[in-house]
Amino acid sequence: MSLSLNNREAAYAIEPLFLARWSPRAFAPESIPEHELMTIFEAARWAPSSFNAQPWRFIYAHRDTPGWPTIFDLLAPMNQAWAGRAAALVVVVSATTAIPPGATAPMPSYSHSFDAGAAWAYLALQATKIGWHTHGIVGFDIEKAYEVLKIPTGYRVEAALAVGRQGDKNLLPPILQSREQPNGRKPLEELVMKDRFSAQP
Repeated sequence: MSLSLNNREAAYAIEPLFLARWSPRAFAPESIPEHELMTIFEAARWAPSSFNAQPWRFIYAHRDTPGWPTIFDLLAPMNQAWAGRAAALVVVVSATTAIPPGATAPMPSYSHSFDAGAAWAYLALQATKIGWHTHGIVGFDIEKAYEVLKIPTGYRVEAALAVGRQGDKNLLPPILQSREQPNGRKPLEELVMKDRFSAQP
């Protein structure tokens, strides 16, 4: 049985939350209460990770607070044009080492980025569940982020993200207004392969 929502259609009957989540750029200039933002981070805390190392770290700032410009100024101008109305900005960082069971010292972690991605997915879904939206951002000065956010050696800057309440798309620059809608996905048969990898035409 398929499922349709948000002008999207899943080939199989999944939870509606997965279709409800999307990444708008038009945010209403509404503040997010601290406890609601912490609720979103709490969901991320429960993501799976190799050896339960939990490598993800989240550095955040609310709009109109002293910490906001530090993160906002890292964004590329095109992203600043819409992210300035977000309620919060977050930079996702992951620890590149972990201490596996039986080890006494940190070792390189193969899956730290994979695990941080799982935490980001949990965060995004929880935000949607309680009426907020998120939008991941890689258009920012990653090298400068290490410096201004005081990120120590042994951590990788993964991405930034904006959190906010969905707003009127007319707030966006004209070039972005036409893109302000939930998008589709490639067909499942292009993504899932049985027995071995098979290239698609």
